[in-house]
Amino acid sequence: MNETMLIIEDDDTFSATLLRALKRRGHAVEAAQTAAAAVELARVLLPARVVLDLNLGGESGLGLIPRLLEINPGCRIVVLTGYASISTAVDAIKLGAVQYLAKPVDVDSLLRAFGHTLEGDAATPVANAPAAISSLPMSVERMEWEHIQRVLREHKGNISATARALNMHRRTLQRKLLKRPAKK
Repeated sequence: MNETMLIIEDDDTFSATLLRALKRRGHAVEAAQTAAAAVELARVLLPARVVLDLNLGGESGLGLIPRLLEINPGCRIVVLTGYASISTAVDAIKLGAVQYLAKPVDVDSLLRAFGHTLEGDAATPVANAPAAISSLPMSVERMEWEHIQRVLREHKGNISATARALNMHRRTLQRKLLKRPAKK
């Protein structure tokens, strides 16, 4: 049996699907839907690996990273998000996550993020290879998205304060935030 894995995800369907797929592959897996439940379960399980959703019912999952590492310093944390941005990826890695992935994600990619190589159904730990960095510059739309995300984070998610800082109408900012992030 593999080391214990904790899935912290507020989307019931995604959590159940991921839980079932990992159990089929022989992993010991438990799930929590809230930050409080996750901390409680982590204290009991001392998970070796954690899959952490970035947005847990409106609050940031980034705040959980230091708490989980305090409970188990050897824990490997992979952050998942539906709205990836470079600024939140950098924050997650600085806080101690080993990887940051955009949803949807398949089980093979998730296991590779923890540093596993897949041979058939068996997963064996390997050293993480350095991530490939694109030599192409980001598009203007992507740079705008990243800048908005950074300013939004600086203003603790306050749309009105962010719009003022960007010298933009609040409704314009809200429309931009409703769109998916631009491709690289």
